[in-house]
Amino acid sequence: MRYLKIFVIGLIFFGLSYEKGFTQENYSFETLGKLKTYSASEIESSRWSIGGETLDRDYADYHAYKEYLGPSGAKRIRLQGGWAKSEQVKGVYDFEWLDKIIDDALYQDVQPWLQVSYGNPIYPGGGEAALAGGIPTSEEALKAWDQWVESMVIRYKDKVKEWEIWNEPDISKKMSAEEFAAFHVRTGDIIKRIQPDAKIIALGLAGLSRTEYVKSILDILKSKDKLDQFDVLSFHGYNSVPERSYSAVAKLRELVSSFDPEIELWQGENGAPSTPKGQSVGAMTKYDWSETSQAKWVLRRMLGDMGHNVDVTSVFQISDMQYAKGDHFAGLNSKGLLKVAPDGSIERPKLSYKAFQNTVSVFSGEISKIDKAEVQKDIKDLMVFSYNKKGKKGTAITVWKGGEKPEDLMDTELVNFTITHAKIKNPVFLNLLDGTVYALNEDNYTKNGKVLLFQNIPIGDWPIVILDKDWLELVKN
Repeated sequence: MRYLKIFVIGLIFFGLSYEKGFTQENYSFETLGKLKTYSASEIESSRWSIGGETLDRDYADYHAYKEYLGPSGAKRIRLQGGWAKSEQVKGVYDFEWLDKIIDDALYQDVQPWLQVSYGNPIYPGGGEAALAGGIPTSEEALKAWDQWVESMVIRYKDKVKEWEIWNEPDISKKMSAEEFAAFHVRTGDIIKRIQPDAKIIALGLAGLSRTEYVKSILDILKSKDKLDQFDVLSFHGYNSVPERSYSAVAKLRELVSSFDPEIELWQGENGAPSTPKGQSVGAMTKYDWSETSQAKWVLRRMLGDMGHNVDVTSVFQISDMQYAKGDHFAGLNSKGLLKVAPDGSIERPKLSYKAFQNTVSVFSGEISKIDKAEVQKDIKDLMVFSYNKKGKKGTAITVWKGGEKPEDLMDTELVNFTITHAKIKNPVFLNLLDGTVYALNEDNYTKNGKVLLFQNIPIGDWPIVILDKDWLELVKN
């Protein structure tokens, strides 16, 4: 069988203005309308999660952004329990702040997954309430930790089904892998005793290349017959070029599968700043970013994860955060999908929020990747994946250029590619950045047996989708 090779035949440009709304020019396709997006209550199931971290340290305000949570379409929100926030007087728990958050998220049909970190400095040897802090170590602190975890699981066992133990322990210099494994088992025993059907999310791993760290913990859990406390490996691994992460993700999958092939792989925390270099704290801030490049990065992370069979993807996070002195760093962390005003209120959604909505609305439900699909391409960094969706006709094909960090320029190249095992009766072209749907011209695609040939498709450094119109519900511009 012959395949038509991809080649570059030109460049086209179109404009972008994220404050006033995304606009496009120079697409030759007929505009059909805008993609209708769905709130979490309208979505039955999904692999998409949004970050709600740092509420335990008041770096963000749930009640400022909660009106945007359900409409985002995310079916999960990652939360941190906040021992130090909930127990400020020894033996006295104040769960009111967390009750309100969990109850509101559930009311919006968003399922919380709750992390039990961090430490509590009111106890000698209680660890710190901060990123990269230590776990409780003294006898008094460990006993208090046990009581705290027990109280929290009893309180939320009918509302929270997924529990995460700690965050990025691999970056802390205050505990070894062996020490953390013992702490994990100690905590997991409490969770499983109270809630036997709980799903335990392990590690919240910061570094993707730290396979030896993961293996040492898995070895210890296996020796203690505690692999049932490792339902999910959660990893982070920030990279300005998302696609460069997946060789390491594949190694992690191979490792955990060697212990138990049923262990899931979740991308538990990843996001990009939206401000220029020097105006944000946290990962990837040595690069210049904008709301445009952030939105492109978010799309590439989400669809790259899906294309590489990551089970759950969580975008970090829903709103900007203001870290305080005494933590790992201090200052604005601009990775939010919502821009925060100086008074802590939400100023407006960023372009990334709309991009997230669009992706979630298209790729929720029972999505299955077509692993047997064969793609022929000449451009090395062209990413092409295809999917079927239960209840929908035809195939969806995601395409983007993924070799470099996303930038502000909206340049595209007209490319050709072929793909097998894809069926599209009524193909349309969806720009995930702004949700505009176009009718694909008849001369842009040809079917040759089991092969679809696409010609002169404008592709840039962010994902678009070519899919059967049956997948979408449209609204007028």
